[in-house]
Amino acid sequence: MKKLALAMALVVMPGLASAQTLTGTLKKIKETGSITLGHRESSVPFSYIDDKAKVIGYAMDICMKIVDAVKAELKMDKLEVKLVPVTSATRIPLIANGTIDLECGSTTNNAERQKQVAYTNTHFLTASAFVSKKANNLKKIDDLKGKTVVSTAGTTNIKQVVEANAARNLGLTVIPAKDHAEAFLLVELDRAAAFVMDDILLASLVASSRDPSLYQLSDEAFSLPEPYGIMLRKDDAPFKALADKATAAFYRSAEGMQTYAKWFQSPIPPKGLNLNVPMNEKMKKVFSNPTDSPDPAAY
Repeated sequence: MKKLALAMALVVMPGLASAQTLTGTLKKIKETGSITLGHRESSVPFSYIDDKAKVIGYAMDICMKIVDAVKAELKMDKLEVKLVPVTSATRIPLIANGTIDLECGSTTNNAERQKQVAYTNTHFLTASAFVSKKANNLKKIDDLKGKTVVSTAGTTNIKQVVEANAARNLGLTVIPAKDHAEAFLLVELDRAAAFVMDDILLASLVASSRDPSLYQLSDEAFSLPEPYGIMLRKDDAPFKALADKATAAFYRSAEGMQTYAKWFQSPIPPKGLNLNVPMNEKMKKVFSNPTDSPDPAAY
C-alpha cells in the first residue's frame, strides 16, 4: 500500500508542481480566468471602435492569436477576454501597473520604452510624417516654419517634432492632442496647419475623412522606419516567450499574410475604405524573420 501511495504521489506531483510554478501574467490569468487587452479607440486599422461599437483591427487580431496560445498553454476551456480603452498617455502606465496584460494598438517599440515595458515581435513598420491640407502646400518639414502643428500626447511623434523644432529653429507652436481623432480634427478645422503622426495612421485618418481629396501627406519624414509591437509587462519571461512564439508562427503563416491584406489592402469597416498599403520588402522581411528589436537600423 505504501509503495502504491508513493507511486501515485509521483504521478500527481509533476502536474501540481507545474501549476505552482506559474508566475507573473500567466499565473494571474490562470487564477482569474481572464486576460485583459488594452485597445485604442481611433487607431485605424490597428485598433479602433467600429460603427457597431465593436473593438476591431489588425493589432486586435494579432492579440487574439496570443490569447489562443495562452488558452492552449494553460489548458483552459474558457478564457474571458476583457477590453479596456487606452490612450497614448495611459497605455504604458496601465501595462506597468497590471491593469492590462497586452496593449493592442499602434505603439512604437523603442529602447527608451523598453526600460518600462516589453514588446513581442514587430507587426508593422512606419515613419513619422505629417498631414496637412493640400491648399496650404506644405510638403517638407521646413515648410512648417512659424506654423501651429499638433501631435498626440504621449507619443514618440510629439517628441520628434519638438526636437526638430529646436534643431531646425522652425518656430513652431506644438499642440498636444488627447488622441488621433482630436488631432486630425484640429487640422480639419484649420486650428493647426499640420498633424505629425505615423504615416500609416495619417493615411487611415485621411481615407476616413469627409473629403480625402483635401489632404496630403508630407514628402519628408521626421524619422527612420519605426517598429510597432504589442506591449506586455517587462521582466515576465514566460509570458513574453509564449507571445513571441505565437506571433512568430502567425506572421510566417499564410493566415498572417491574409490578415495583413484584410486590413491594409481590402475595404474595412465602418465605411468600406481601402487603405491600399501593400506589404513592402521590409515588412516581408519582418514577417519571415520575426524580431522584437527597437532599433530602426535593424529593419
